[in-house]
Amino acid sequence: MITFPCAKINLGLNIVAKRHDGYHDIETVFYPVNLTDALEIKLMGEEFPSDANCDLKVTGNAVDCDEQNNLVVKAYSLLSADYELPRIHAHLVKRIPMQAGLGGGSSDGAYMIRLLDERFRLNIGIAEMERYAAKLGSDCAFFIESAPAFATGRGEILEPADEPRGNLDGYYIAIVKPDVAVSTAQAYKESTCQKPDKCCRDVVRQPIETWKDDLRNDFEQPVFKAHPELSNIKDRLYDLGASYAQMSGSGSAMFGIFKREPTALREFFPGCYTFTAKL
Repeated sequence: MITFPCAKINLGLNIVAKRHDGYHDIETVFYPVNLTDALEIKLMGEEFPSDANCDLKVTGNAVDCDEQNNLVVKAYSLLSADYELPRIHAHLVKRIPMQAGLGGGSSDGAYMIRLLDERFRLNIGIAEMERYAAKLGSDCAFFIESAPAFATGRGEILEPADEPRGNLDGYYIAIVKPDVAVSTAQAYKESTCQKPDKCCRDVVRQPIETWKDDLRNDFEQPVFKAHPELSNIKDRLYDLGASYAQMSGSGSAMFGIFKREPTALREFFPGCYTFTAKL
């Protein structure tokens, strides 16, 4: 059985408070993007010589972690503690760039929960799957349904946010990711916690032409200071005609939203990963 974990972007991201547990409370709107990995699982034969109950193979883009520490394997281990699961082979084909703020690893883990639930008829239910996913990472719960959502807490408390769909109907997204790695922990450390004048949930209900003034990602200021090339990419996206441009998550992927499909991105952003799709 195969599934296709999707990427996400953040429409606004506000860091509103530092918590006693060391995490931060945020407000953001998660929005799914049709940029996907591929994840397949198969039953493992009894004769297969593996010490792991979930034998994972990763191909495609390079992943900077041991396969047994991948969130796909951690998702299997999480469910196998409460459900009787057979040994399986898992094959993950990575297409979503890593260290991009696009949620690729989180999506893989959440989609593994979905896949195991469907394949082995665990009948866990959406709310319970989201609870499991939240144990894997702050934004993992979003990918259980992969529908636009307003997120609070660490990013795991979700409310439906259908408003952006109407505003973004017919628009295109362009993603540009340079070869830059951003430390999320450092970005949080250098950010200032404050409640925004306008909540991002309310801003995305407005016409997209107003987003440039009212919708912000609090990570941009410290990250752009450390990596000014990201600010340059944002400016170039506006130069190309973007109605709105922003960094996703803590970066380093930048995105622009366009009325018409942008072309020749590779020429404008040499040496960068680029992707376009209809929203």
